[in-house]
Amino acid sequence: MTILLGIFTVTLTILMYRLALRIHRKWPHPFTLPVLLSMIFIIIVLLIFQLSYEQYMIGGNWINQLLGPAVVALAYPLYIQRRTLLKLAAPLLIGTTVGAFTGVISGLLLTNWAGFSEEILYAISAKSVTTPVAVVITETLGGITSLAAIMVVIAGISGVIVHQYIFKLFGIHSELGRGLGMGSAAHAIGTAEVMKESQLAGSISTVAMVNSALVVSIITPWLVSLFL
Repeated sequence: MTILLGIFTVTLTILMYRLALRIHRKWPHPFTLPVLLSMIFIIIVLLIFQLSYEQYMIGGNWINQLLGPAVVALAYPLYIQRRTLLKLAAPLLIGTTVGAFTGVISGLLLTNWAGFSEEILYAISAKSVTTPVAVVITETLGGITSLAAIMVVIAGISGVIVHQYIFKLFGIHSELGRGLGMGSAAHAIGTAEVMKESQLAGSISTVAMVNSALVVSIITPWLVSLFL
């Protein structure tokens, strides 16, 4: 029964994503983003069949295991753009470090101001890094890992939805600025989106995402202790 349920949820996820992708290609818009639409479709199906999150994650965990290899696959555009990235090493490292601090502190300040519990504070502190890293950080802090994963998805999707408006508002047109912003704030989801615009911007976003994960994993326990 468990195996059948796992196969069902994996198949459901693939079918819903394919449907969402077709909709996005026909009506390209930030609100028709495949990740967002497929998530909504899956929630609707789970509600109809009265399946819990734990039941969905029987198969969801199988997909989750592919996140690591998917991130590693981003190394290919890094190799192609390696010479340019070496020239931009200093602004890349400085920009992503500042972005990592900003991402963690902004989440902690907002959560603390709203008076949320410690579990939510732990979960939101690592919202700007990719899911596997955020889950490990949250688990180390004693937070709710499933909530951390949701926060990561929200950060990524919202980044993709609003990034064009923010870039336009602040006049950010360079590939360096766009890549840094998306990688630091919207992790893998943002990186995949900006990769469509430019391979260089996508490569910069990948570096920003990786460096942010490293910096956030180091500074988060320290910053969280300041708010408790």
